[in-house]
This record gives sequence, C-alpha cells and structure tokens, in this order.
Amino acid sequence: MNRRIRSYEAEQLIVEYDPKRCIHAEECVHGLPDVFDAGRRPWIDPSRAATADLVRTIERCPTGALHYRRRDGKEEQAPASNTVRIDADGPLYVTGRLRITLPGGEIIDETRAALCRCGHSKDKPFCDNSHVEVGFADAATIGDNRLKAPEDGEAGALEISLAHNGPLLVRGPFEIHSPEGATVRGASGALCRCGASATKPFCDGTHKSIGFEAD
Repeated sequence: MNRRIRSYEAEQLIVEYDPKRCIHAEECVHGLPDVFDAGRRPWIDPSRAATADLVRTIERCPTGALHYRRRDGKEEQAPASNTVRIDADGPLYVTGRLRITLPGGEIIDETRAALCRCGHSKDKPFCDNSHVEVGFADAATIGDNRLKAPEDGEAGALEISLAHNGPLLVRGPFEIHSPEGATVRGASGALCRCGASATKPFCDGTHKSIGFEAD
C-alpha cells in the first residue's frame, strides 16, 4: 500500500497521520485544539498535551487517519467487540479487531476505519468524502437482518474483504448499529458498497445490474 504517512514526534510517542483517510470528522480538533490546529504549520504538535490525553483523543478518530506509536511499546487495544456504525448519507464506521484486505491483496490490521458505501470513493475501500460531492442520500435504516447468525461464544477478528466489483464481504462476530438505535448481530454477510442496493446496508446484487466498477 503506497501511502504517504506523516509523523509528528513528542517525547513519549509519535503521532502518525494518513491524510487520504481523513474526512474531517474533527474529533481531534474538538478534543485537543492546542495539539490539532488546522491553521498552524505543522498542524499537529503532540508536545502540547499529556500522553494520556493524546492517546485518548487519537483513539476517538473514527477513520483511522490518526494513529500513535508509543516509545514504551504499548499499543492501542482494540475494542472488546466489533461494531459497524452506519452514518446517514455517509460511510460505514467500523471499530474492533479488524483485518482488512485491500484491492492489491495486502492485509492490514486495524482498530478503526471509515469504509465507502456510496461507490464513488477514489480510495476504496476507505471513504474519502465523495458521498458529499455526489449527494449520496441514505437514511441508514436497517431492514431485515441478512447476516449469518453467530455461534454461541464466537469471538475473534472481523475480516473484511472486497468482492470484485461487488460488496464488502464481512466475516467474524459483529454488530451493526443505525443512527436511530437499531442493532443487528451476525457473523458474516455482504454489505453494499455500490450505493444502489435497495436493502442497504446489505447487498442485494444491484451492483451487477448497474455495472458497478470498483477495481
């Protein structure tokens, strides 16, 4: 994966920033405005806050654009459960123990990501805010649960791969949450990423009839 990751060093940790994955959710700016100031160059100055505050704020970044490397070797701990949160008119925000297979076959381990569901991102599978540009509209409701039911006690990573010019294929125990508070649980399924399914967030095969091209 050829990405330009920018690094900002402090005494106890290094902040890493991937500008391609930033969609300006602004959790960082609101959380620590002295550290994250878009009007300053460089815009990140980790020396302006305590390590614990930096870690807490970075872990609230829903896209995974921000990460940290602690000099004491401690790593970010993934949430206890895997969650997919649907954003109305926007992406899928995914948190947990994530293993994401990218278009070229590279597998990355993640804890946070925003995944495109409008079909127009130029950085698939990640969201790049193209949903705003194209006027993507979806209320983010959940209809019938189309996920395979999890087995009792099933746990582990959430594996996310990409069907060729098709949906996100998700395998592993997880929950989907809608903005109005509905929740469904499952262990595997196909989530729409062409933006045209009539059963969003689930795939209904519409990508075939509209000639969706993702790769």
